[in-house]
Amino acid sequence: MQTISSPKTKQVLSASGEVEAVLVKPDSLLSKLSDMPLWELAFRPWFLAATLSSVLSIAAWLLFLHGQLPSLATTGLSPVVWHIHEMLFGFAATIAVGFLLTAAQTWTNRRSINGLPLIALTLIWLAVRGLLWSNDPKLQLAAVALQASWWLISIGYLANMVIKAKSNRNYQFIPLLTAMMSFNIGFLLADINGYTELAMHLSRCAILLFCLLVGIIGGRVIPFFTGRGAENAKVKSTPQLDKWLPWVSLLGLAVFFSGYFIELPFTPATLLILAGVMHLLRLLNWNSLATLKVPLLWSLHGSYLALALGLIALGTSYHIDALRFADALHLITVGTLGAMILAMIARVSLGHTGRPLKPHFSINIAFMLILAGALARVILPLAQQPILAWDISATCWVVAFSLFIWHYSLILMRPRPN
Repeated sequence: MQTISSPKTKQVLSASGEVEAVLVKPDSLLSKLSDMPLWELAFRPWFLAATLSSVLSIAAWLLFLHGQLPSLATTGLSPVVWHIHEMLFGFAATIAVGFLLTAAQTWTNRRSINGLPLIALTLIWLAVRGLLWSNDPKLQLAAVALQASWWLISIGYLANMVIKAKSNRNYQFIPLLTAMMSFNIGFLLADINGYTELAMHLSRCAILLFCLLVGIIGGRVIPFFTGRGAENAKVKSTPQLDKWLPWVSLLGLAVFFSGYFIELPFTPATLLILAGVMHLLRLLNWNSLATLKVPLLWSLHGSYLALALGLIALGTSYHIDALRFADALHLITVGTLGAMILAMIARVSLGHTGRPLKPHFSINIAFMLILAGALARVILPLAQQPILAWDISATCWVVAFSLFIWHYSLILMRPRPN
């Protein structure tokens, strides 16, 4: 059949020899937008948006600490709560959910969120970023409602995929993300209603929950990637540690959470230290030295080491006054969450767009900057240099993730190479 086309109609020569004019419906703007590579899977827009948001948020926080952004104290959430929320939920949780929604497509062989639904969910995420600056109680509650809807839709998509595929191994992520959502919403409502200390406590609980999540995901991917990507790596399995570590972590979180509301005869210090030691023993079986020539691997091992040391430091802070709990916590938020996220998004962004797993050399520098910033944030306050610690840590973060944005923006927005 021969066709002669015009912008509005298509003339079709039928088998009987007659010419028939068929109206062709042009693609809509939304259809063209949703077909862009950026909306192919959740990792593309969310890795890009969350990292850019983190750079801007850290820059704003540093300006505020130096008295250059006083408006941060007069709009929206309490300044420290805003800082925590944007880094913990606006950044880390967004990356984690984007990663899980992307990985779930591989786990289940089912199509993950994409196209128009992904665009809508991203717009919800962006709206929350803006509304949290408002002093209007109605707009603040709108931000909370939108944040809750972002969580519910994301968890709903993940749950639908793993349950329909009967992917039993991944059911655990549904209650974990639901608990994270609960801490997030409780955190926002607490500060909006004037309970900033409660909000701070809930954020710390969320960080300990992240430690559990990192232990699960890291326990899967780090030894697997190491065995495949490091030359002569001898990775040993740790079935007993894998079995008991989540329970020790969960018990430590439960004790820490409860201690704010009821007086307990003990602290979570021992459980936090025990969890840290167990992570350390786990890491010793993963042959970290074999990864030193592979940046995408030693960065993962370094971030996991920061998790082990961070939990040990948190527990130790209950016994040593010079080591503040908040400073020790940053070894986890910067050294574990920041470094592991950077390592994972650098790897996933290449692998899931069909590119070789060889990041630009400057990304290797970014890995080192994040880990150096984490160490500075914890060590310098011990030397009575807290402001210098903030400056170095924040600068390392901004430079490291700016390098990611510089080298990965086009990769995330372009189609897979042929």
